[in-house]
Amino acid sequence: MGSRKHQLGEQAKEERKNQYFATLRNNPTSPRKMRLVADMIRGKEVQKALDMLHFSPKEASRKLEKLLMSAIANWQAKNEGVRIEDSNLFVKGIFVDSGRVLKRLRPAPQGRAYRIRKRSNHVTIYLDSKKQVEKTEA
Repeated sequence: MGSRKHQLGEQAKEERKNQYFATLRNNPTSPRKMRLVADMIRGKEVQKALDMLHFSPKEASRKLEKLLMSAIANWQAKNEGVRIEDSNLFVKGIFVDSGRVLKRLRPAPQGRAYRIRKRSNHVTIYLDSKKQVEKTEA
């Protein structure tokens, strides 16, 4: 039983080696606000996505721009000697999940208290090269 589990773990490691991604954890923005910005860049080319994030007025776009730059740096670390312009990188997937929720109390009239939920999120962004996608489909 242990060897089968070990093989599955090795396969997962091999798949992760071929993926280019970056994660942002416990970002103090509500997931709903972050998803609005994430939906803008899903499926776009990397340079176009960076431009969209740079000129977006939303606060969440600053964090996503930094995260996208990190994913590009991770791609460069695994592909030394390859130019980004030649690789046709695009945002393959971007996921925004709910993070921890800090619960606070706000005083309310007549001795009551209202609960305030300060939400956070986790963002994962995956990059891929259009040349790789074409090779795997052929």
